[in-house]
Amino acid sequence: MSQEALANILRSVAKRMRADFEQSKVFSHNGEAGTSREVLVRNFLSSCLPAHVQAIHNAEIVASDGGVSRQCDVVVVNRETPPLTSLGGYRVIPNECVYGLVEVKTNLTRNDLLDSCEKIRNARRLSKTAYRRVPGPITRTTSAYGRSYDHFPTSGIVVAFDGLNLKTLGDHLVEWCKGRPVWEWPDSIWVLGKGALQWRNATSGLLDRTPSPGAFLVQVDAPEGEDVLLPLALHLNIHFSEAWMHPLDLVPYAGKSVLGTAVREWSVP
Repeated sequence: MSQEALANILRSVAKRMRADFEQSKVFSHNGEAGTSREVLVRNFLSSCLPAHVQAIHNAEIVASDGGVSRQCDVVVVNRETPPLTSLGGYRVIPNECVYGLVEVKTNLTRNDLLDSCEKIRNARRLSKTAYRRVPGPITRTTSAYGRSYDHFPTSGIVVAFDGLNLKTLGDHLVEWCKGRPVWEWPDSIWVLGKGALQWRNATSGLLDRTPSPGAFLVQVDAPEGEDVLLPLALHLNIHFSEAWMHPLDLVPYAGKSVLGTAVREWSVP
């Protein structure tokens, strides 16, 4: 398959996703409309994410120390994440298994953008410590946000079906990021039919999947008559193809729960 053929396929996916979005406007209840659009984004993510990760709609992230995220629109997780709770399609996910969250907005306003930034910030502040680390000579790390991590840090992306113009959104984003550590900044903002806000590395001059110290926010307009789903698909593939995790250790999640009482023991002659 040629590169152009793949691009054409993704363009057709973009058109279908846009048509589905227009159809979702018939919902009279705002909650139903918002949910349908979150599902659309989840389905799109599922079509372009690497096979070892999956996108889950409508979830809450929990940490072994008791920390809890706000409700998340779409969470990207390790495919082997245990289904601890799934009530009515609602999932509770151990933070160690989380690779990223995607906030979905119908119309990205200033308040929606800042709210998404806060949700990403809060999710990143949750601890990731409940691992069974396999001993050996090789130590795996991930470099992002100007730091080195002994796990894959939580990514944060915003996808909107419409919204303010990108310059205005960029102004609001820079204002929110000002004075905050780089690891709290969102990785990218995508608005269908308009373009994206991404970070340019100050040293290499290239667009990075994550911001780094001194990075410049860049407005990338979609080509005339095109949508942003093709570059978004490529961005997601690059972003999450690097995702990895140590084996999950659920024992810390038991906290102080009494797991049983030892009352007798035998020796084997």
